[in-house]
Amino acid sequence: MRWGAWPAAALLAMAGCGGGPETVVEGDIAFVNANVLPMDAERVLEGRTVVIAGGRIAAIGPSAEIGPAEGVEIIDAAGGFLLPGLAELHGHLPTPRMADRDAQNLLFLYIANGVTTVRGMQGHPSQFRLRTRVDSGAVVGPRLLLGSVSINGRDVSTPEQAEQAVREYQVAGYDLIKMLEGVSVEAYDAAARTAAELGIPLAGHVPDSVGLRHALAAGQASIDHLDNYVEALVPDDELPDDLPAIVGLGGLLERVDESRLPEVVNATLEAGAWVVPTMVLWETGIFAARPAAEVEAERPEVRYMPPETVERWRQAVAGSLARSDVATNRQIAELRRAILLALYEAGANIALGTDSPQTFSVPGFSAHRELRYYVELGMTPYDALVIGTRKPAEYFGADDEFGTVAVGRSADLILLTADPLADIANTERRAGVMVRGRWFPEEEIQRRLEEIAVFYGN
Repeated sequence: MRWGAWPAAALLAMAGCGGGPETVVEGDIAFVNANVLPMDAERVLEGRTVVIAGGRIAAIGPSAEIGPAEGVEIIDAAGGFLLPGLAELHGHLPTPRMADRDAQNLLFLYIANGVTTVRGMQGHPSQFRLRTRVDSGAVVGPRLLLGSVSINGRDVSTPEQAEQAVREYQVAGYDLIKMLEGVSVEAYDAAARTAAELGIPLAGHVPDSVGLRHALAAGQASIDHLDNYVEALVPDDELPDDLPAIVGLGGLLERVDESRLPEVVNATLEAGAWVVPTMVLWETGIFAARPAAEVEAERPEVRYMPPETVERWRQAVAGSLARSDVATNRQIAELRRAILLALYEAGANIALGTDSPQTFSVPGFSAHRELRYYVELGMTPYDALVIGTRKPAEYFGADDEFGTVAVGRSADLILLTADPLADIANTERRAGVMVRGRWFPEEEIQRRLEEIAVFYGN
């Protein structure tokens, strides 16, 4: 792959027919000789020129028919594959507890992996300023959509408090209301009603006191981590009054009735709810079935995280293994796979999420692991890519802004050297990443990653 300002004579040669292209397009940057995956259908547009102007896609057409004007910076895709940037719908964004350099490193890890949109699910008021810095270009990072400070049982105990919190978060400018555990049914219902009234989505966890069916009926926009799906397979009269904590789910396995799964899937479809499954994290962290050393050994990307963070992850996995039975954890993992596969086969709305950074779930890198997981589960590479690109845009009602390669869309793009439809692992074979029209060639990405590793002593 090469890039730089090419003279008009070179563009004529690229047209390939002895003459210039029929249409010359003004712009800032142009990809030529690209195989475009528009992600509006399972198709490849071969030999395309894609012109970027003002951070948006200005033109797409056969390279023999359109060409960039003189002085436009050219990126020779050399037959590589151009597709939309990925979206992470369950990321944890920096807060003031994180040093500024650590925050900048974290955000760059997303960009380095082609993740150009992140829905933050650990809200803090400081993230508004962070988003402004990213939007202005002062900090390199993805498009940020901000979840609120969580509504949880520790801070919200009455319906009145829940309503007040939702109203305050909506006025503050958050993009969604983050729901966490410990909330009573009455407080949850007040939050859901108020969110619906104000037109702001409520998303995240399903409090055990509420249960999956109630949350779906109340209009919760997304159910993250497949939260409460296992519990929903237990007959109501067999559910204990106090549901076990996450690591205690094994106690419910003997009561699970998998014949209830079609009804649970149908309830999800009827509600129009989205599922953000975060599968890889939960199998290596929450429901750890292997020692931390094994997981860490196969994830060299941990070298890009602060050492104290990695140590906390090691301790978390050790604690999970100590508190629960490995065989039981594997059973839970298998059940979650069956649930996700049933949702996928029924056509439920699924969007990519990894809960990064969490236990050995490194921002950006975790997205590729999650995509590979989906294909191993039985999804096609195309469907996995839809979950990581177009579906997140549809979730936000922003499918005219990002998630596909089309004229007018934000120039959030990944250029790959191999076809991801042939092998989903090819999403990691990058030639570069573009975020809102700013191009990061792979050489620069690798240089910055090495700087981050050195900064953390690796």
